[in-house]
Amino acid sequence: MRSRFEPDRQLTARMAVTMFLLGLVYVAFIAALIVLLKSTVLVIVIAAGLLAAQYWFSDRIALYAMHGRLVTAEEEPQLHGVIDRLCATADMSKPRVAISEMDLPNAFATGRNADHAVVCVTTGLQRRLTTEELEGVLAHELSHVAHRDVAVITIASFLGVIAGLIVRFAFYSQLFGGRQRDQNTAALLALVMAVSALVYALSFLLIRALSRYRELAADRAGAMLTAKPSALASALTKVSGDIARIPTQDLRTAQAFNAFFFTPALGPGTAVANLFSTHPSLERRLEALAEISAELGEPGSRTP
Repeated sequence: MRSRFEPDRQLTARMAVTMFLLGLVYVAFIAALIVLLKSTVLVIVIAAGLLAAQYWFSDRIALYAMHGRLVTAEEEPQLHGVIDRLCATADMSKPRVAISEMDLPNAFATGRNADHAVVCVTTGLQRRLTTEELEGVLAHELSHVAHRDVAVITIASFLGVIAGLIVRFAFYSQLFGGRQRDQNTAALLALVMAVSALVYALSFLLIRALSRYRELAADRAGAMLTAKPSALASALTKVSGDIARIPTQDLRTAQAFNAFFFTPALGPGTAVANLFSTHPSLERRLEALAEISAELGEPGSRTP
């Protein structure tokens, strides 16, 4: 059943194109590994197994990595109450609700589909936001579930992760293989590393292009659902400012999940990191929300 979240045909088209292109890259990647490693069954079994694990257990992996746990309505009545209201307004199934005991102010949605989705918020986010601001953030995350882009970004991220792991494996094999390896083996490992690096770069660029647009789409859908874009803009400003003050070590722990976060875990002075960020800049997001505010005629908004 379709929810009342505003549909986004551009997002749907971008997801389809991204998955098609990544599929082509993935097939070429597996074919190259089969030719280089001369082990068709092993490569296919490992690749299929890892992809299935990523798809079916993405929610558990994400919660485990972010120290999250599922909570009941009795444990977190306010959080459940906000999500209940938003789901009723959007006419969508309620996802599972989780809390992460981290001071890093953030939230994310994950899961292979709407029936197996989880929305998780950190205690740091709860502590910093008002009810209206929290509602805006949760509407943003629920729109990811409704638009089904959570599953797409989960699958899309998989290829880059595997390619990156193979690059590391080949690099350390060459580094520590020493004299025990003949020239043919060294050349083979170099080829595997080169192919994997190329695949990682292509998947990186495709995922970044999709991820930035999907965040703008989620901002718009969430703001339209609550009719309070200014509350979402306020939450964005607060969270982005406070993340800059989080210790670098804590940010590094969370950066692997930046594609799923409401706001990327990036510290100050990271111009290069911002260039390749999974999210649009704060200025771009605030500008888009200001336009929505004017469109809705929200009090205090600037007219064009």
